[in-house]
Amino acid sequence: MLAGVLGWPVGHSRSPAIQNAAFREVGLDWRYVKLPVPPELFEETVRALPGSGYRGANVTIPHKHAALALADESSAAAAAIGAANTLLFSEEGKIQADNTDAPGFLAALGEDPAGRRALVLGAGGAGRAVVWALREAGAAEVAVWNRTPERAAALANELGVTHAEHPGPCDLLVNATSVGLDPPLEGAEALRALGLEELDPPAVVVDLVYSGERPTALVDWARKAGSRTVDGLEVLVRQGALSFERWTGRESPIEAMRAAAASRS
Repeated sequence: MLAGVLGWPVGHSRSPAIQNAAFREVGLDWRYVKLPVPPELFEETVRALPGSGYRGANVTIPHKHAALALADESSAAAAAIGAANTLLFSEEGKIQADNTDAPGFLAALGEDPAGRRALVLGAGGAGRAVVWALREAGAAEVAVWNRTPERAAALANELGVTHAEHPGPCDLLVNATSVGLDPPLEGAEALRALGLEELDPPAVVVDLVYSGERPTALVDWARKAGSRTVDGLEVLVRQGALSFERWTGRESPIEAMRAAAASRS
């Protein structure tokens, strides 16, 4: 049985190492691969996967909106968020869309965001999931900022949260942009790209980006100030564990998945 991750680019993804470790741990004869697919070929490629032995797929930048749009069925969470990161293919070839980004983010966060002021940087598929998750979990305020203000304003209006014209003080900061992914920006350059150069780090900082042996510039900035940080690998493992359970019906081997993620650091 096959599964994979659809993205453009997708070369950086550690999902294959994580998911293949999980399959080995539970004794499943499955294989998970990278599926680099440009946007113009996304729908054609996805519709061909069930007939090629695929049971499921993860979806990353820039395909999460398109994944939801082409699905025959979608979970309530994916429909409410407006994006899907997990696809499940039935034996009849039907495509089911789900979103494990939202619950995976909350699991990685590891604390209750209720009553907190949250600022989410980014209005793409991952940002949408985080905004929705924080709103549903009872955050006192959820603000969204994006380098393209119109996108942030549209997302804020759609999900009933606040549009931040500029990043401001908060209790919980989440980077859901691609800043630091490719190329990995360093230090002040990354903070400027995120509009954070004039701010002090809040109590909790989550960066969905993961890169190399060193922490991202955002995580480094936060740690130096004594903030609690959650890195992108833990978020990746948590959402991947939920995808694994959707595809296989088995409990995910979290520790094996976490070890596989760390071994590629």
